[in-house]
Amino acid sequence: MKLHGQYMRVRAHYGSADEVSITLDELAEVLGCTHRNVLNILGKMAGNGWVAWTPSRGRGRRSLLRFLTPRDDVAVQSMMQAMGRRDAVSAAMEDIRSHAGVSALQNSLQSWLLAYSGHHAEMRRDRIIDTLRLPIRQPLHTIDPLHMNLLAESFVSSHVYDGLVRRGAGGEEIVPGIAHAWETDETRTIWTFYLRKEVLLHNGAILDASDVVYSFSRLTRTPQGRLYSFILRDIVEVTALNPLTVGIRLKAPNELFLSFLCTSRAAVVPREPERIREGRFAQKPVGTGPFKIAELNERMCVLEAFPYYFQGRAQLDRVEILHVPWDMEPSAADSGFPFHIIQNPRPEESASLSRIHTETSVRKFITCNTKKAGPLSDPAVRADILSCLDRANEPDKGPGAPGPFGAPGAPDTDGVPGASIAFGPSGSCPPSAGTTASLPGLSLRIATIPQYAADAELVAARLERSGVSAAIVSVPPEEFKGPVRMEADLILFSLVRDRDEQLRLFDLYQTLAEHVTPQIRAEIEAGLHLIVRESCHAARAEAFRRIEDRLIEERELHILYEKPVETAYLPSVRGVRFNSQGWIDLRHVWFPQPC
Repeated sequence: MKLHGQYMRVRAHYGSADEVSITLDELAEVLGCTHRNVLNILGKMAGNGWVAWTPSRGRGRRSLLRFLTPRDDVAVQSMMQAMGRRDAVSAAMEDIRSHAGVSALQNSLQSWLLAYSGHHAEMRRDRIIDTLRLPIRQPLHTIDPLHMNLLAESFVSSHVYDGLVRRGAGGEEIVPGIAHAWETDETRTIWTFYLRKEVLLHNGAILDASDVVYSFSRLTRTPQGRLYSFILRDIVEVTALNPLTVGIRLKAPNELFLSFLCTSRAAVVPREPERIREGRFAQKPVGTGPFKIAELNERMCVLEAFPYYFQGRAQLDRVEILHVPWDMEPSAADSGFPFHIIQNPRPEESASLSRIHTETSVRKFITCNTKKAGPLSDPAVRADILSCLDRANEPDKGPGAPGPFGAPGAPDTDGVPGASIAFGPSGSCPPSAGTTASLPGLSLRIATIPQYAADAELVAARLERSGVSAAIVSVPPEEFKGPVRMEADLILFSLVRDRDEQLRLFDLYQTLAEHVTPQIRAEIEAGLHLIVRESCHAARAEAFRRIEDRLIEERELHILYEKPVETAYLPSVRGVRFNSQGWIDLRHVWFPQPC
């Protein structure tokens, strides 16, 4: 495959020309090798029928190099070779990204990538090895609970790590995880967790209370700006009472504390450095989950079943997750559904598939920065601005096409307060009773993150129809809580309504309180103070709805659209279950063996 990459490098260097006049010195510089190696490479390319080389004798004389094979065809050949070599797929994808225009290769490569993806069974040493191969559009920068930002990272992390407790089948039910039991005192500020015996880490060590203490200490050292930081700031002390008992003391009662312990943010990682014998944590993550990391980089993640998982071995033996930086949406007509599992399927894909709702929906909304001096400090102007965004009066459709697997394409962040959050039910902001005559000539700034750029562009286009100029400022998720947001007029967020809804709501309203009027901020903070001490789930939900209604009434908030998350899958896929964010739980997926 190295020869394929060298050919694509030369073709990319000389553009679309079918033949070039060139010297060996120039070719050696392009390929980064010696004259002798250049001649050897040209000989191999000519032997494959890719090029014709007509040399000219004499120092400094130019020779003729003719390209006989399209660059796309060579890239496809490279991928074809890689399909049978699991260790070469990542390198092949990197060559294609580096030396060819991805957009030009999509049609040629898609059919081969579809063949690579999906369920594959092979016999190894008298055992059938079940492998599920999944292409995703998001790179995996990290799966460390402390640093991850994307939903794809959270998805992988949830299969590598466990928390003290986890979500049950019902939305409100919390069941044992690493802790088999727990209790709290009368003040609900002292919590005690009793760990299971002999829970194994992927490196063979046995997890104990010191690992739990370490996990929380690294979270609480720098809570500012982290998702659910309001919980972290309430944790006063985490203590190993004995090897199998952990005590956690809170500043004050917090009825969302147990819910937080169910999230991927609160996953337990082994203490460093003595417990990790296989290298640095970021390069070789070690957890207690149903799958262990065999390979992890921004191009590919390989998970292997951990046979000693304390809640039962996964049925899949291997999961290969490949980062593909373009849309891969299989069609019913030509792909044969090789992905097996399709998130938010198109109507034409549903005929032969089973469908299931994940009880998760995605919502996009706009908030106004009324703390900033400017036109939006006037409620009438806010009402006119938001009425321009009323979806009912617009013919176009919101973006956010689904990805092939996992979460839909729109809600792809997890660790940004206010950028991937949940919301209670509500309608859109009602249109203003006034006119929009005062809007032409206004100039506004919209703050968002790159994943929501398409939605921001749609908002800007709608505003421009009313004469409002809108500049979009997009920053990475880790910078979103900084000054860029506070300098904007409109802030575009994404919402995920899932089983962590109330946690996300609390985080959302804390964030919104930073850029609303002092009066509304005081009302939000008072409401949150009562919510965190309310033991009844339904009462908390109602209190959140009151905050939402107040923000809509004051034209501080406008819902753009909401989309339910639905999954379709082949009848051959068994054991389909979902985690709290609506992602497939790979531990339960299995495929019947042919008779």
